Amino acid sequence: MLKKFELYVIKLFLKKFLIISSVFFSLAIILNILEEINFFKNLEVSFYTPLVMSLLNTPSVLFEIFPFIFLISTQFFFLNMINGGELETLKIHGISNIRIITILLISSFMIGIVLITFFYHFSSKLKFLHIDFKNSYSSDNKYLAAVNDNGIWIKDEIGEKIYIINAFSIDDVYLKNVIITEFDSDFNMIQIIKSPQVNISNKEWVIADSTISKKNITRKGPKNINIITHFDLEKINSMFSNLSSQNLIQLFKLDNEYRQLNYSSIEIRLHLLKLFSYPFYLSIMTVFTSVIMLNIKRNKTIIFHMITGIFLSVIIYFLYDLFNLLGANNKIPLMASVWFPLFILTVLTSVGLVRINEK
Repeated sequence: MLKKFELYVIKLFLKKFLIISSVFFSLAIILNILEEINFFKNLEVSFYTPLVMSLLNTPSVLFEIFPFIFLISTQFFFLNMINGGELETLKIHGISNIRIITILLISSFMIGIVLITFFYHFSSKLKFLHIDFKNSYSSDNKYLAAVNDNGIWIKDEIGEKIYIINAFSIDDVYLKNVIITEFDSDFNMIQIIKSPQVNISNKEWVIADSTISKKNITRKGPKNINIITHFDLEKINSMFSNLSSQNLIQLFKLDNEYRQLNYSSIEIRLHLLKLFSYPFYLSIMTVFTSVIMLNIKRNKTIIFHMITGIFLSVIIYFLYDLFNLLGANNKIPLMASVWFPLFILTVLTSVGLVRINEK
């Protein structure tokens, strides 16, 4: 059984975590509603639609900012302990600061596992519903792209023509082993174009060494055929990049499919690494903040602590984001891009832990 003081510390930390999470959840809903209202302002939807859409999107937003929620929750935990004289009381009874930090560390790690196992799965489902619903109202809904076991599939509409495009893989700026089926607006097939590679560096595709099948007659096409589409490499990449709507199983499956297609899976692997490092990230943020709070003079105001928390959050966010960006662009190994910022925080925290019991 946990000792009473351990239960007290855990309950107080959870209470602060839930309160701060609720505050950020409310703020995120308000900001999301404004964004959704702007999106739906020229569309005929019910009054409640922006609110529902905001509720669907907010959990994934909350998941992104949990590390900073832990930072602020830890600040308020120690403010409560300091102002109530509980730290001094625990010290008198032989409970060291290291012992308290250890309890917070284990609690944060366990919460992180729960967030990855359950909350992320829940938020990804809601994010998928959010994206799917918004796509149904988007002017780009008739332009679709997807990846499955049969390769890359693209549906495009240009004027009175509809194109269904299937490619085996992507290599640099080329779609490989491409079949383009052309239909009229009533979905009557016009022709089928096959090509070993199509240049998609811009929205005017260049189809090389094609063969054209029309009315059961197959002939050799021109050396190059140009067609105008709504897609280029950048747009196709962006359509596959919203990974927060995929749960862990879907991410592993997507990573495997991308590898089979020779399509870059760096972003997926980076996303997975960030998820697996998440409990460690939350734990380090908690311990880092604990050290800061125990080293700050006790007579500082709440406003001072809040400003300190925001300042630290911004610095850590940019540090973490910078390394992730370097990893996504192959400037440094993916492992380093995720774990090195956490290593830096761990080193700084370790230095601060020296003589922490004397605080």
